[in-house]
Amino acid sequence: MMPRHHRSSSICSGALIARATTILALCAIISTAIFLPVAMAVDRTKFRTCQQTSFCRRHRHGKSKRLYDYKLVSESVQLHNVKDAVANAAASSAAVASEKRGLLSKFLGGYSSSETEQLEDPFVRGPPAIFTAKLVNVAPLTSTKLTAQTYGDGCDLSKMSFEEELQLSVHLHEDGVARIRIKEVMEEDSSVRSTPRWTSDELVLNEDEMVAVEEVQAISTNPAIQEKFDESESNNKMPAVEVKNTVSSLIKRANVDSSSNNDDNFIVLTYGSNEEQWKLMIQIQPFAVYMFRGNEEDGPPIIAAGTNGLTHFEVRRSKECSTTTTSTVNQIEDKTMNDAAADANEDVNRHGGKEVVGYWEDGLAIYADGSREERKEVAEEEDEVDKGEGREERRLEEEEFDTKDMWEEKFGDHIDSKPYGPMSVGMELTFPSSTHLFGLPEHASSTQLKTTAGMDGHHYYKEPYRLYNLDVFEYELDETMALYGHIPLVVSQSVKTGTAGAFWFNPTETFVDIEETPQAGGDMDSRTHFMSESGIVDLFLLPGSDPASLYGQYARLTGRMQLPPIFSLGYHQCRWNYRDEADVYFVHSKFEELDYPYDVLWLDIEHTDGKRYFTWDDKTFPNPIEMQNKLGATGRRMVTIIDPHIKRDNQYYIHKEATARGLYVKDKSGNKDYDGWCWPGSSSYLDFTVEKVRNWWADQFNYDKYKGSTPTLFTWNDMNEPSVFNGPEVSMQKDLLNLNNVEHREWHNLYGMLFQRSTAEGLTQRNEGANVRPFVLSRSFFAGSQRYGAIWTGDNAAEWSHLQIASPMLLGLNVAALSFVGADVGGFFGNCDAELITRWMQAAAYQPFFRGHAHHDSKRREPWMFGDETMVRLRHAAMARYALLPFWYTIFWQAGVSGMPVMRTMWMQYPDIPGLYSIDDQYLIGSDLLVKPVTSAGATTSHVLFPLSDCWYDVDTMQRVKLAGAPGSYVAKTVESGIDKIPVYQRGGSIIPRKLRLRRSSYLMINDPYTIYIALNNELKAEGTLYMDDETTFDHEKRDDYGVATFSSDLSSSIIVQNTVTLGNKSALQESKDERMIERIVVMSIASKPKEITLTTLSSATAIPMEFHYDEESKILVIRKPDVSALDQWTMNLTP
Repeated sequence: MMPRHHRSSSICSGALIARATTILALCAIISTAIFLPVAMAVDRTKFRTCQQTSFCRRHRHGKSKRLYDYKLVSESVQLHNVKDAVANAAASSAAVASEKRGLLSKFLGGYSSSETEQLEDPFVRGPPAIFTAKLVNVAPLTSTKLTAQTYGDGCDLSKMSFEEELQLSVHLHEDGVARIRIKEVMEEDSSVRSTPRWTSDELVLNEDEMVAVEEVQAISTNPAIQEKFDESESNNKMPAVEVKNTVSSLIKRANVDSSSNNDDNFIVLTYGSNEEQWKLMIQIQPFAVYMFRGNEEDGPPIIAAGTNGLTHFEVRRSKECSTTTTSTVNQIEDKTMNDAAADANEDVNRHGGKEVVGYWEDGLAIYADGSREERKEVAEEEDEVDKGEGREERRLEEEEFDTKDMWEEKFGDHIDSKPYGPMSVGMELTFPSSTHLFGLPEHASSTQLKTTAGMDGHHYYKEPYRLYNLDVFEYELDETMALYGHIPLVVSQSVKTGTAGAFWFNPTETFVDIEETPQAGGDMDSRTHFMSESGIVDLFLLPGSDPASLYGQYARLTGRMQLPPIFSLGYHQCRWNYRDEADVYFVHSKFEELDYPYDVLWLDIEHTDGKRYFTWDDKTFPNPIEMQNKLGATGRRMVTIIDPHIKRDNQYYIHKEATARGLYVKDKSGNKDYDGWCWPGSSSYLDFTVEKVRNWWADQFNYDKYKGSTPTLFTWNDMNEPSVFNGPEVSMQKDLLNLNNVEHREWHNLYGMLFQRSTAEGLTQRNEGANVRPFVLSRSFFAGSQRYGAIWTGDNAAEWSHLQIASPMLLGLNVAALSFVGADVGGFFGNCDAELITRWMQAAAYQPFFRGHAHHDSKRREPWMFGDETMVRLRHAAMARYALLPFWYTIFWQAGVSGMPVMRTMWMQYPDIPGLYSIDDQYLIGSDLLVKPVTSAGATTSHVLFPLSDCWYDVDTMQRVKLAGAPGSYVAKTVESGIDKIPVYQRGGSIIPRKLRLRRSSYLMINDPYTIYIALNNELKAEGTLYMDDETTFDHEKRDDYGVATFSSDLSSSIIVQNTVTLGNKSALQESKDERMIERIVVMSIASKPKEITLTTLSSATAIPMEFHYDEESKILVIRKPDVSALDQWTMNLTP
């Protein structure tokens, strides 16, 4: 284990207590403590398991299954005219456009006034509902009845209503996405259900690209429902025989349980176009949904939801009673009280009467006498054997249901008041004929999701995947524990059902079980069981059918990655902390001296005045503008850290103004600003869920406010889960309130994304015309974070195991369309040797975000610290990255346009080769570079899996790899990978641009000429793209100032290479075409020397002979100095 120490200076600089003598004693002992190593292992007592989380404990393994049996009420079914619904929604939006954003009233659309009043939801966005109905829980014993029996206080239950009504709405998008939205039916006379639950459509969804389908056909063999459909003017009638045949066919394909497969029990919605259709089959009782691709005539559904009876929705209820006279409930109550009393005594004894004056990052207390709380060693829990009891109907007695912690929940010394009681929602999703699920980042585990539940206890993990953004101190590997950010997206890849996905749109704490179940005929299905603490059931089904289609659908749903400035794709040098300006100048000058390319130098928290963000320590950084300008003169940028916790110091202008304006998150009473502990000591946290707070924060980046900042200074957002050292699980209490009195539990997982968003908006608006692209790195994230900047995997360690897990973790993030991601080179904690830093630098050079970083107790690890031989290797890796910057920039642009990830799993490019589905130790950059990082000590060879659908060329030798096998499969090959080699291969059939002139930053490369590398496929063809703009501003969007060169080769037609150009704004880029020249063309695998190569252009009818060199041994053809621009159209032909 590596030693781990703490940011001691931040504690010493904070106002811990009033007594100066105690401060001195405390700082003295901390100064001593930083030299004492602490074993690196997560403190599991700080973080909850499913068993320690009441809603997960209640619902996992189907323990609450008998409390929920949902039936769709036939009489409530309504089919709404799509065009009218869209028009009504637009009119509603326009009518309230002047209201405060976030409270716009949008209705589901197409209803009568009474229905509109009932279904009004101020938070919903996107296409209106095409289908609505009520769901009723018809279980004999419901959750509300159980809690009334359990907590009743002499209530006459016979006079109480326990009906649990929900509102179902189905929203269908033109690209095939189906939204299944289930919420409570609002009741005017109810104190707890008179307003809708808070949801975050406005903050997450990409409303501009969510387009409603224009036509839907609804059918049902249920006569009453079909009659309603026939009455709808917008519904095309279908003959009764055809209706019956269609429904019967889908029932058979879905393999519906015999108890539910009555034809009258189903509704089918068909939507799409003649080219592509989808069918959504809704089961009336028990309620379930099946999605089919409409053009497929057989095969299972691609996704099924709610088919195993695990759908639950704990409606809000009043806790009007607390005890009852029944013996069973008395026993439960007595046990609860005894447990609470025991826990309270334990908390009193925890600190031994010592005064607590602060907290470490790991949540352990600092005492007034200068000592610190010691970590408790807790025996690991015995594995709970999962016998699959939730998958078979269990005959539970009433007292076996878990009713503990419904209105108050305790963890450690923190109590969650839970004023609304139990509010959990959940549903299981089945992916038929699929055994490969991906997504649910971020976890330090394999890219493919492994089983957490199953029959007879046969599963990989005992804990479900947890989605709750946390600052997990010293995280461990191969775990389902929550980490810094999460995206509730699951993607299935299967030969039989293709690519499909599901986005569980819920930012509250969520657990997800993964299970594989056998089906008749030998197929295996994969199931996921989502359990969220609160919110609503808001499920988006993404039909695919291939990776490109699915990621296009997801981009239209949650937004597209913005094209970053090119400097951010270069190398970033960071350390906690560069001590002062002299240290910065030394590091910068050393990079210059060694001709080692880098683009950004970073400063951690010690650059500030006592952890007050937007300030500088005037002793160590007295001239920040001069420092930035000096580095900027060589094309370098700087980054400073700005975290969300604000030091509670009345002399600190940020805190003073935030307090005066009332911008902070409140305590549970809503009356006081929340006070938590982080690096500065006592801190408050801004409420980024509110637009006025985000706008105010963005304003703080203006140059007249952020003194000492310049246009070359960018931002790092850390600790934004949010991290609170003395909070439950090192975060905020769940019952804190935002400025709209919404509990923190509802928006916890959004906090980091909204913080990064506001920062990015600030960096944009600080410049005249808001025309310079921002760069913001964030540790925390949610769905939609791809729009705001980069993400890194947090505090990793200088260990081979952390290098090994980097690729699977980064691929997992890319599965969730979060592409601008990286892992700190060398590991944050501990010290790495020359071999580990070399292998890490080689790997990270082929990963999207490329930064070296280290803890302040780690030895200095700038590239020259490992000796000249290692420095040369590291520089070679960095040079390979910089040579490929045109390629990286193009791939990032393509990712923004298509939604396809930058760093791709093998299955994303080869979905028809199942043997590659689970591979996560090699990957593709775009479609054209195959990378296999070396991640073990002493390795001299590597095993690479080559898809035989394509041929492959070693990027160093440019030689074709000798492979044998059938197309459509793959072959494993052992290749050389000594210390100077990382296996990287260019796909045959691709053309890749590079810039080969050694420069010290990307800024100095902008006018350098290109070299294009042509790797011919088996048909002697190839194609590739080069995207060009000014690499810095938004002119590519605002003025269409961009150009795209599309290169193609076809030797069967004697075309060496042809360039076809697309210009956004022809006049703008044409002026710079002489700065986009091609100086060399390299063609691999040319069988023999050509007699002649000629160039033809649009401006000249005469063929111009080209100078070239052909190497007989390597079969490589090089065309030198062709004197052509990438922004002109031209063709080069060969004479054999």
